[in-house]
Amino acid sequence: MTSNTTTDIQMQIWTQAFADKSENSFADAFTDNVTFEASVFVRPLIKRDCVKSVMATASKVYEALTFTHQVKSAQQTYLEWNASAFGGQPLSGVTILIKNPDGLIVHLAIHHRPLGAVLCFSSEMPECLKGKIKPDYFYERK
Repeated sequence: MTSNTTTDIQMQIWTQAFADKSENSFADAFTDNVTFEASVFVRPLIKRDCVKSVMATASKVYEALTFTHQVKSAQQTYLEWNASAFGGQPLSGVTILIKNPDGLIVHLAIHHRPLGAVLCFSSEMPECLKGKIKPDYFYERK
């Protein structure tokens, strides 16, 4: 099993899905009507099939990703992370997971930074997801 966490992060279905980089691993984490908000989106994405496609694709875009800090309550988990993508461009951010009583994610929010990396990520994803997700969910360079 690949580790992508620091020692103070509890391995969980979400961090394992990132290590696996697999649509099935991400699908196993979500409810059917999961809502996904992100700084790289123009509007929220809804439905497990769409969200799993985006997450599996995005996980493959990252050259490295490490979850560094975690705060958890009964149904919410906040995960901070550091990553690199697009030839070593550094990114960092926070992921918010809201789960139902069965432990499945009903709402997901991912906030990337800095802005340049956000815009790069958002403008590259439509090509990576061609035929799976409508490109108008992402930022369009003009």
